[in-house]
Amino acid sequence: MTLDKLALHTWTLDTTPLADVLRIAGLTGWSAIELRRIDFNRAVEAGHRPEDVLDLVRASGMPVAAVGVESGWMFAAGDERQRLLRVFADSCRWAAALGCATVMSPVDRGRGPADQAAASIREVGDVAAKHGVRLALEFNSQAEQLNTLARIREVVAQAGHAHCGLLLDTYHLQRSGADLRAIEAVAPEEVAYFQYSDVPRSGLEPGKALDRLPPGQGCVPFREIFGLLARKGYEGYLSYEAPNPAAWARDPTAVAREALEATRALLP
Repeated sequence: MTLDKLALHTWTLDTTPLADVLRIAGLTGWSAIELRRIDFNRAVEAGHRPEDVLDLVRASGMPVAAVGVESGWMFAAGDERQRLLRVFADSCRWAAALGCATVMSPVDRGRGPADQAAASIREVGDVAAKHGVRLALEFNSQAEQLNTLARIREVVAQAGHAHCGLLLDTYHLQRSGADLRAIEAVAPEEVAYFQYSDVPRSGLEPGKALDRLPPGQGCVPFREIFGLLARKGYEGYLSYEAPNPAAWARDPTAVAREALEATRALLP
């Protein structure tokens, strides 16, 4: 299996306008773009419509690997829960309109009952199914509760929804202490999406996550992880999500090109 579907996550070039990110992604050779919920929110704040974002992306010719949703829906209640479910549906609708099969969401950062989390996953899974997309759920190494691969696997398995799977992110895998055996134990059908960036070898700070690096510059065993993905038959996108103020201060074209070259050098 060849891993050749490489997407550029818009957070990687956060301070660059979306139109320029789309142009740079195509210019430097990325296969697709990953959009965040904030990309749509910023457009609305600037007086545009979400549909204008869709038109901009379509005009660029860049395929979309995933569309992000707003987090917080796992343990929310009342009016806030209803708002988040409407927001979730919007992201699903936008993904479908762009021919994108995946929406992604981080887990809630706080704590709550596992049964409630599983029930929420089933509920949003039904929303995703209605729009013909699949939710990729990402554990967060800096979260209070759902902060390891084992914990997110357990709650997703408890939910048991065909339109929800795991989002594996090398940054959070490495920072949470997941080893290659833990990743190898994940069944191919569990994996809905994959994001990656490298983790600094030293200087990590609790709660800090804006220190991500191109592959090969830190301590993530990329050759082994990419090899595992290939052997599992993963056919989806690999999305480079590397927010870092040091990168934002550089020429975005150089940042995008450097990351793509570094990735290709480590692929099987």
